[in-house]
Amino acid sequence: MPYMWSLALLAVGLILLALLLLRLFRELRRFKSVQRQVAHDLGDRSGLVKARVAGLKVALAQRRDR
Repeated sequence: MPYMWSLALLAVGLILLALLLLRLFRELRRFKSVQRQVAHDLGDRSGLVKARVAGLKVALAQRRDR
């Protein structure tokens, strides 16, 4: 009957592994969500910077023409 202890230990180990994998995938999903939000925010901010640079170029061009 010593194999029963081995089977019980194996079952407990598999259950713990499954729980850890579930937690890992949940955290990865949360990380991907935050990563998408950061990328979107960075894109918005870089677009604003590009718009400001374009506005400055126009203003400088108008000022040179005077």
